[in-house]
Amino acid sequence: MKEEELYWTERYKNNNTGWDIGYPSTPIKAYADQLTAKSIQILIPGAGNAYEAEYLWKAGFVNTHILDISEIPLQEFKKRNPDFLEENMHQSDFFEFSGQFDLIIEQTFFCSFVPIDENRSAYAKQMASLLKPNGKLAGLWFNFPLTDDMEKRPFGGNKELYIKYLSPYFKTITFDPCYNSITPRQGKELFGIFEVL
Repeated sequence: MKEEELYWTERYKNNNTGWDIGYPSTPIKAYADQLTAKSIQILIPGAGNAYEAEYLWKAGFVNTHILDISEIPLQEFKKRNPDFLEENMHQSDFFEFSGQFDLIIEQTFFCSFVPIDENRSAYAKQMASLLKPNGKLAGLWFNFPLTDDMEKRPFGGNKELYIKYLSPYFKTITFDPCYNSITPRQGKELFGIFEVL
């Protein structure tokens, strides 16, 4: 088992999942409610327990895919959603995954990587490579200071920092402080929509 896979699997085994709120986050749910084309190919990387994917699937988005490096949350997701297509569940390292999607939902996945230039640049490049022409990356990024603690995941950041990594590959449509975050995250999230260049 690779180091990253082992790390996240251990966190799930130990229920060390403080980011998991147990339901789809309000900003992503609100964004999903505005989507009308039910046949689009959607990917949620670093999906974890994938409540957002569950919401999309039940809303009729039949081409929703989930990706996680650990098998545990995928197994839990399948228990909750036995009719979800097996071929749309992917246990893989994000950086080794391939496919083409119309929309990628970002649920603070960026903030799960050790915050070195190499990782963050690779994230932006890989996101762009997974999108079809005119494809969009949309969702949430944490908006709080990045500490020097390289073990304290999730990691923070700010709008300027994220734009630095995303701008070589994406055009910013909107990227602002989130007005409808859940109460514990008020003032700590940015909601963004980016279109691949």
